[in-house]
Amino acid sequence: MPGPNPIDIGQFIRDIPDFPKPGIRFKDITPMLSSPAAFGAAIDALESAFAGRGIESIAAAEARGFIFGAPLALRLGAGFVPIRKPGKLPYATIALEYDLEYGRDRLEVHTDAFGPGRRVLLIDDVLATGGTMRACRDLVQSTGAEVVACAFVIELSFLGGRSKLEPTEVLSLLNY
Repeated sequence: MPGPNPIDIGQFIRDIPDFPKPGIRFKDITPMLSSPAAFGAAIDALESAFAGRGIESIAAAEARGFIFGAPLALRLGAGFVPIRKPGKLPYATIALEYDLEYGRDRLEVHTDAFGPGRRVLLIDDVLATGGTMRACRDLVQSTGAEVVACAFVIELSFLGGRSKLEPTEVLSLLNY
């Protein structure tokens, strides 16, 4: 059996200064996504962290979480559940409104996506302030499902988002 993948995915993260506004240094994942080896290494690392933990569903908020959630769900033999903005899901939904730095937002999921005791892993590309992932966690838990952990490719530690997710386990592949 081969050893761990030696690719440093951090080398595939591009800094974009002053995007989307002055003073912000955006962490761009698109170079990693365009490299099958680097993208595969990220999925490998996430799979390794959660294999054997009884994950039944992987859920992600649109849109970049979908990029990592769907292939990881296949690898772990789990279902994939999209958490969407209002009006995007065709079946009956439950919703949760939450505060953003600049207002309010709302997330929805199908009413039959989870059930009591279902073991769910939440995933997204970046953990920043934690507000969206906290809303995802709270929405999933409102169905009676168990959120096993929240996983991210990148964590912007200086923004303190991890504290909003306590006591839920948080895993990040890269920290800035």
